[in-house]
Amino acid sequence: MTRTSWYRRALTTLAVSALLIPGLAACGDSGTDAGTDPDGKAKVTLILKDLQNPFFTALADGAKAEAAKNNVELTVVAAKKDGDEQGQIDEIESAVLKGQDGILILPSGPAVNKAMTDARAQGVTVIALDTPPDPIDTADITFATDNFEAGKLIGQWSKAHLAGKPVVIALLDQFSDRTIQTDLNRNQGFLEGMGINLADRTKKGDEAKTGDYDGGTYTIACQEPTTGAEDGGRTAMENCLTKNKDINLVYTINEPSASGAYKALQAAGVQDKVTIVSIDGSCDGVKNVADGVIAATSMQFPVKMAELGVKAVADKVAGKALPAVSDGLDFYNTGTELITDQAKDGVTATTTADGSKTCW
Repeated sequence: MTRTSWYRRALTTLAVSALLIPGLAACGDSGTDAGTDPDGKAKVTLILKDLQNPFFTALADGAKAEAAKNNVELTVVAAKKDGDEQGQIDEIESAVLKGQDGILILPSGPAVNKAMTDARAQGVTVIALDTPPDPIDTADITFATDNFEAGKLIGQWSKAHLAGKPVVIALLDQFSDRTIQTDLNRNQGFLEGMGINLADRTKKGDEAKTGDYDGGTYTIACQEPTTGAEDGGRTAMENCLTKNKDINLVYTINEPSASGAYKALQAAGVQDKVTIVSIDGSCDGVKNVADGVIAATSMQFPVKMAELGVKAVADKVAGKALPAVSDGLDFYNTGTELITDQAKDGVTATTTADGSKTCW
């Protein structure tokens, strides 16, 4: 990712954040008590958003395995639910008090920024995983998917799949009460991949905006929050169907919400008339692609994020530098890959058979 592309996306985020619907008390501990270790182990706290989402549990498993390899004392904590910023703040403060060398965090929103900055001021290495903070330099480094690219891939596939037909789109995002970079970048990437001019999408509340995409016309029928959960996806899709029964393309922030959306479409008897695209790459999600529930998904690599994060803190404690990143932007792209069994000209993709070998 270049400096130009990052700041271009940041400016785009500011331009459309008025439109895009933006949007943890701790539980669970899989590590040992933190504190001074006479053996000189690096001590790291991983702060998840919750313990239910398979993405987060896969990331935690990856962190545990990497910690064992690097003689790292790992503590895993999680919020009650995705979006609980105060819960994450409490966990950051607790990690600092326990004398942790590093904090790995999937920040739930901008309210967490000050606690991250304060921890760094106390000499703790703070690394963001999966969700880039805004501004990006709030953390020492971020290991994450290029979410704009992940969204763009499913947008490009959708555009090729529709081949110029009129499209009525449901956007199923994450939150309705906050702006996070993951949500914005995936959403904007999808729209750009579709060929929809983001400059036309700036009016707050203009949910039924219509216009032209490459080869046809589009209508944004709705934009609903899901909290990234299956039940949230089902409710959001039900709400969208009450607004426009002609929806034929559904973008979802992740695969659990896609599964919920499909159940709502199925209950309405229109599942065969609607294409769902998503982002994640879980083994359940890849199976849903193979089964036709989801048409295409952009695969992420949470285990890689976790491995890089744990090793980075271990290396820092050992006196080594953090990994080099593009143009000094503190962002390390962990990659993304489109998974679908419906290949389209001009869109690079991997089949579900191959995707099942790299899913999580």
